Amino acid sequence: MQISSFGAISGLAFAVFLILRKYTPIYSLMSGALIGGLLGGAGISETVKYMMLGVQDVTPAILRILGAGVLVGVLIESGAAEKISETIIEKFGEEKALFSLALATLVLTGIGVFVDVAVITVSPIAIGLAKRLDLSKISVLLAMVGGGKAGNIISPNPNTIYAAESFGVSLPSLMGINILPAVLGLITTCLLAGCLKYKGEKVGDDFAQSTGKQHIHFWAAVAGPAAAITLLVMRSFTGLDFDPLIALPVGGITGCAVMGKMSNFKSYIFKGLNRMVGVAVLLMGTGTISGIIKNSNLKEFVLVFAGKSGLSEFFLAPFSGALMSAATASTSAGVAVASATFSGIIISSGVKALYGAAMLHAGATVFDHLPHGSFFHATAGSTSVEPGERLKLIPYETAVGLAMSCASMLVYLFVN
Repeated sequence: MQISSFGAISGLAFAVFLILRKYTPIYSLMSGALIGGLLGGAGISETVKYMMLGVQDVTPAILRILGAGVLVGVLIESGAAEKISETIIEKFGEEKALFSLALATLVLTGIGVFVDVAVITVSPIAIGLAKRLDLSKISVLLAMVGGGKAGNIISPNPNTIYAAESFGVSLPSLMGINILPAVLGLITTCLLAGCLKYKGEKVGDDFAQSTGKQHIHFWAAVAGPAAAITLLVMRSFTGLDFDPLIALPVGGITGCAVMGKMSNFKSYIFKGLNRMVGVAVLLMGTGTISGIIKNSNLKEFVLVFAGKSGLSEFFLAPFSGALMSAATASTSAGVAVASATFSGIIISSGVKALYGAAMLHAGATVFDHLPHGSFFHATAGSTSVEPGERLKLIPYETAVGLAMSCASMLVYLFVN
């Protein structure tokens, strides 16, 4: 049987309500799926069947995300990520401090480090620069957050992997299509951070500069992500299709070997797996509600509504990403829920899968920094910014996400 639109929408709304009330996201999504199926006219057995089918659909993405844990663990635990950020900032110098911080965070996120981890990795250097140059804390924080957002839409991170999987497009294609929006995001970040250079709280005299340099050569530090990205894009030149499930772990192994740290490999991958488990579990919850939505007539309902309201078909992609990122205050969760809910609808409206995935992904950076999510608090803590000061950055962060979303839509309009 087909579940009604009312049931699907009610289930999704109930899940979002529980997430906003700070219930565990996976149980919120599972509860929403159950409520949606029952209110939509399905019995308990049919509802559970649809939930199970939805989880089966997301299993390939979960496996690829767990595989990415090898590369992430090696980058973070070996000190490679810190070395990469230090080198970039040293290269551009203190006179371009905000640009250097934004670029360093973009690069770290772009090679697969989680955006909050990238900010935390760069933050000790950022605070040191802010102290020496008399910059405000919020200016360096905005530089890192904006750079991380820009890197997040061109990275092999879980959100990109899941968007590619949901829309049925290749990961390298999705990473590449948003390069221009990422560049615009970087430029917007630097301009806005420059406006805040001398506004807000400064670094206090009690700041202690970290002296823990990583004794790794820069080229050894980038060997892992370079190997992974090379394998991912090799299909375009050789026809060999290296799946992310293979390419990302190979990148991790390569990086560990080149840095001469294979004796620590077991520890690195264990910690990398721990970082990915939460995302993988979240996607299982997303799969349950995805199963309900896919077996409902929500697609027809949304298309009719869009036609009557005059809403352009391509606008649904960034709007859905932004809406779900606002609900979950997370890029990964926002992309997961929005893709599961709207990917079929977006494609059915006539938008090509690659552009739909790109616009949805960019849209998910618009509100992923709201206070009910962990990113808001983790980034504030990394620079010792008070909650009141951190709140002042929300309009600026939103502007960066909007700039990238608009650029992604322009790419669709002019390149499609």
